[in-house]
Amino acid sequence: MAKLDIIIAPDPRLKRKCGAVERVDAGTAQLMTDMLETMYAAPGIGLAAPQVGVTKRIIVADPAGENGPPAPLKMANPEIIWSSDEKKRHEEGCLSLPQEYDMVERPDKIRVRYVDENNATQEIEADGLLSVVIQHEMDHLEGVLFVDHISSLKRGIILRRLSKQKKHGKRHAMEPA
Repeated sequence: MAKLDIIIAPDPRLKRKCGAVERVDAGTAQLMTDMLETMYAAPGIGLAAPQVGVTKRIIVADPAGENGPPAPLKMANPEIIWSSDEKKRHEEGCLSLPQEYDMVERPDKIRVRYVDENNATQEIEADGLLSVVIQHEMDHLEGVLFVDHISSLKRGIILRRLSKQKKHGKRHAMEPA
């Protein structure tokens, strides 16, 4: 169980589009497990491969957080095949933008097709927090951060603040000492 380093914004690696996973092999399955452990340690409820420096279409999520028994999801090549017309606003944060939060509007319900850690194609329907987490993490695969969904003024303030913290060497909870 390797704890991976989480990339903190602003960083150009977070803006790269990710390539498809050809096959979930043992190495990819191990990466998924390592990402899940990193996410839990942060603590967070979702993590995408580009946040740990891997430009592959892989996400992990567990919206149960500290409120219930673990319900981890490991997804390669996730694809939204349906989304509801109804949209909802949720407060979002991100392990790559520590201590920053804002409201983002997304479809309330989605259906996602993906390949699991055993290289089997799966499909799930998600609503509420799970829907938000999956959509948020899938955005990372396209080089999109949650702040890209808010006003440019707010986005600029958040990114300047994070840039200043990085410049002055302030460490965040998920960065190793």
